[in-house]
Amino acid sequence: MLGFSTYAALLPELRDAWSLSNVQAGIVGGSFFGGYVATVSYWTALTDRVDARRVYVAGSLLAAAGSAGFGVGAQGLAGAMLYQVLIGAGIAAMYMPGLRLLSDRISGPTQSRSIAFYTSFFGIGTALSLALAGFVAPAAGWRAAFVVSALGPLAAAALVLVFLDARPPSAARAAPFSLATLFPLAAWRRVLALPAAAGYTMGYVAHCLELFGSRAWMVAFLAYSSSLHAQASFPWQLPALAAVVNLCAVPASILGNEVALHVGRRRWITVAMAGSGSGGMLLALGAPLHWALVLALLIVYSMLVMAESGTLTAGLVGAVPPELRGAAMGLYSLGGFAGGLLGPVVFGAALDAAGGSASRAAWIVAYGAIGIGCLAAPVVVKLASRSGTPS
Repeated sequence: MLGFSTYAALLPELRDAWSLSNVQAGIVGGSFFGGYVATVSYWTALTDRVDARRVYVAGSLLAAAGSAGFGVGAQGLAGAMLYQVLIGAGIAAMYMPGLRLLSDRISGPTQSRSIAFYTSFFGIGTALSLALAGFVAPAAGWRAAFVVSALGPLAAAALVLVFLDARPPSAARAAPFSLATLFPLAAWRRVLALPAAAGYTMGYVAHCLELFGSRAWMVAFLAYSSSLHAQASFPWQLPALAAVVNLCAVPASILGNEVALHVGRRRWITVAMAGSGSGGMLLALGAPLHWALVLALLIVYSMLVMAESGTLTAGLVGAVPPELRGAAMGLYSLGGFAGGLLGPVVFGAALDAAGGSASRAAWIVAYGAIGIGCLAAPVVVKLASRSGTPS
């Protein structure tokens, strides 16, 4: 994950250096998810036919090439988009296939908890990516930050090869590869025919739009807030602060899943999404406050955004039969990261449309734009309950 947030950590610097609009800066951030969405179905379906470790290693090489290429060759909008696409395609071959590696080896009551931990470590990787960029870029330049981040996926591949045993797919799973492998429409229809699986998938779309939109613009928001504090600005480098915020939010996914096991997944997801959808706008309203209060608001907001993450994923895995799990994970990830693709772009477009990144009202509108799906979640759940449809 070390290359995941390198661009987000350096967004304000690269936006100004390349004279990008907020929309263009958001498009570069969203390009990562373009690569992810374009390839995740292929990679995930491939785990039904070959050892998932091989898929994981291929993804690590692609992600490393994208990070190193960005550092060496990116010169502006087009090049930045290309290398972000490569990083996204590489992580697509690591994240969901990695979840497949985990779910194939753990079953029973501990599976839900293990999946929650796995999804939480996504946040740890994001935080480390921000911290690394914040440490390397001031000392050696932004290009060096991208090159160094390429070492992360290579180390991940080595860990998987050394510590996980090979498990080739069974004969039933190792069917001939075809176009239906890339777009298993029949299997997706079966997944969506399960109301619970469809609900978790749509919830993940709204969750990812807000999650990745807010993460892509977190350092830029801190830079905006810092500009309002001439005397008492933030005490650390902004990427390092963003890394701390992301680390503080990690336990929320694990604890959220534990709470959901006691109060019910649907109830918890509804509460958490309503909180996160409104929390971003409250954060933007608080931008002029003392830096300590701004950080506190940002941490609470990030925790609310993460609170439903593990619950949604664990719910999806538990809602589908084993023979549909690969297709369900592929569709789930495809939909979620499609939301992730839109999140940074929607945020940047809202900033530009509402007055630019110097306007507090524009930041409120931007956070509201990425949180609207989560704000709608309670209404959707209520309508589904009235119709007798489980979610």
